[in-house]
Amino acid sequence: MVIRGNSGSGKSSVARSLRTRAGRGVALVEQDYLRRVLLRERDQPDGVAPALIDQTVRFCLDHGYHVVLEGILAASRHATMISGLLRAHRGRSFVFYLDVSLDETLRRHATRPQSAEFSGEDMRGWYLPHDLLGVDGERIVPEHFTLDQTVTCIETATGLGLSSAARPEEDQPTR
Repeated sequence: MVIRGNSGSGKSSVARSLRTRAGRGVALVEQDYLRRVLLRERDQPDGVAPALIDQTVRFCLDHGYHVVLEGILAASRHATMISGLLRAHRGRSFVFYLDVSLDETLRRHATRPQSAEFSGEDMRGWYLPHDLLGVDGERIVPEHFTLDQTVTCIETATGLGLSSAARPEEDQPTR
């Protein structure tokens, strides 16, 4: 599953909540961690982070994990990589876009620990309104959804939050 949205849209909180509630067998692949922490790379067209994200997701899937990939994952730089992952994945795939206005992302940013790392002006420069991939089945989560509503919506759509007994056989993690 892919969870995308602008900085401050809530995607990291949603992804972490989903993983916590689902338990073992779910790998969380965070764009920011791989790009900013592991590689210390700027988000640029010739960067290697998209290839690392691609390989990390494939590795986790190949080893029996469900994957939650989250990040801004701008369509202009990541659509090809994400489309390739969706085509290659043998199981069901889901793409969610957290559609949150600039004003709301700025409001949310002010409450986060990262608020000291970058400014509202930085966020204005990065903001990509309605940055959809345009892939089949892409679902838009509106900004008025709370964290719990968003997590429940995604769990319901994907079956990730269901107990193992309630999940279809093909959706069982092997880890």
